[in-house]
Amino acid sequence: MLRVMIVDDHPIVREGLRGMLAAEADIEVAAEAASGDEAVAVVPGVCPDVILMDLRMPSGDGVSAIERLPGHRILVLTTFQDDADIVRAIEAGAAGYLLKDASRADLAAAVRDVAAGRRVLSPEVSARLTAAAGAPPPPVLSARESEVLALVAEGLTNAEIGARLYIGQATVKTHMLRIFTKLGVSDRTAAVMAALEHGILTAP
Repeated sequence: MLRVMIVDDHPIVREGLRGMLAAEADIEVAAEAASGDEAVAVVPGVCPDVILMDLRMPSGDGVSAIERLPGHRILVLTTFQDDADIVRAIEAGAAGYLLKDASRADLAAAVRDVAAGRRVLSPEVSARLTAAAGAPPPPVLSARESEVLALVAEGLTNAEIGARLYIGQATVKTHMLRIFTKLGVSDRTAAVMAALEHGILTAP
């Protein structure tokens, strides 16, 4: 079981989050806090696997709490997506940044990812950080292109991929050409490496 602590100054929000996470068989809410200061005081006795942290709270905001909880895996869950808030939270040590309009499935997946040591950013937050840094946006593959590339990563040939996905080899080749173009590569190995770098594929 993954032990989660919810830190938010609104009781109704904490109740809603607790209800969402209660539906997950591998997640339990181990503790709650209504402020950053309270969270800092409670965490040592709870040892949560993941802390869901709101940012703007009385009696100690989320960023200051994150700074005082080094070594803990903290997922920011807030309504705020101001660039300064995002940067401050990440620089303070947050492992992820998710908006409160996230679905239950996305929230649960984010908790699991943060618990496993992976960085989690909502698409909106990722886009804002990318824009703020002046970097080009990461490539986006279609669902089918992602499926094809995942099978390439498994070592399947075009014929085997076609058989697995019930499509012709010509269609597989078309998908591969589009993947190469989007990732800026010219061969299958480079495509897989680029996809791993951009987080499109995850290493086994």
